[in-house]
Amino acid sequence: MSNPVFFTSPGSLAGMLPGHIFVLEGAEARHAVTVKRLSPGEAVDIVDGAGARMTGKVVSAAASGMEVECGSLTVEERPEVRLVLVQALAKGDRDELAIETATELGIDAVIPWQSERSIVRWKGERAARAHAKWESSVAAAAKQARRAWIPEVRAAVDTPGLSAAVEAADLAVILHEDAVRPLRTVLEQWHSGEGAGPREVLLIVGPEGGIGPREVTKLCDKGAVTALLGHHVLRSSTAGPAAVVLASDILGRWAASAL
Repeated sequence: MSNPVFFTSPGSLAGMLPGHIFVLEGAEARHAVTVKRLSPGEAVDIVDGAGARMTGKVVSAAASGMEVECGSLTVEERPEVRLVLVQALAKGDRDELAIETATELGIDAVIPWQSERSIVRWKGERAARAHAKWESSVAAAAKQARRAWIPEVRAAVDTPGLSAAVEAADLAVILHEDAVRPLRTVLEQWHSGEGAGPREVLLIVGPEGGIGPREVTKLCDKGAVTALLGHHVLRSSTAGPAAVVLASDILGRWAASAL
């Protein structure tokens, strides 16, 4: 049975050695004690969301703070090829479902995209609340998946902003039903010609009505390529996670040596 996971702030696990005592405080401690009802002697993992994972045993449990004795501390390296899901804003919380599932599958970052055809609009105070909600959804999904890394939720962009991100990426792929080349072919050809070192791949998913032709042209002019994910048209909540699975396999992110 896997150990339950609790989050602490980035860097707070630095310097922990076997036998050291770490005190988990705040909402995570209250959740561990009052909801999970953990008691002394039980095994837990404490992660800082930035790759560090401490495995240990509960020494004392109180809502004000849970003491955990460190058994081991490991740092999980980020994959060399990092996947970023560019998710167009969609109605009915389908965009949130997409980023939650993609997080469980290993996405490294997400970018909210205000596309021309997006029905949902992030403006003013609503934009700040919506962005915070995405961050909360991603953190919860990372915890569910027992990840040591919490994916970054980058600032929301419109199409000009996304064009700039496309230019900066090593590869930007628009998932599009009218594309000719399969996503597998696009990724395999790119991966076979790339060298070592950190690289970033954008997987771009449109809203419910699809990405408009004018937007596709604008993004391709900046270096993006279109790719066909499959024979069927997927919902905006499904396309991104499906692409993450395929890309993770092709790019070797799920190989035993990459874990």
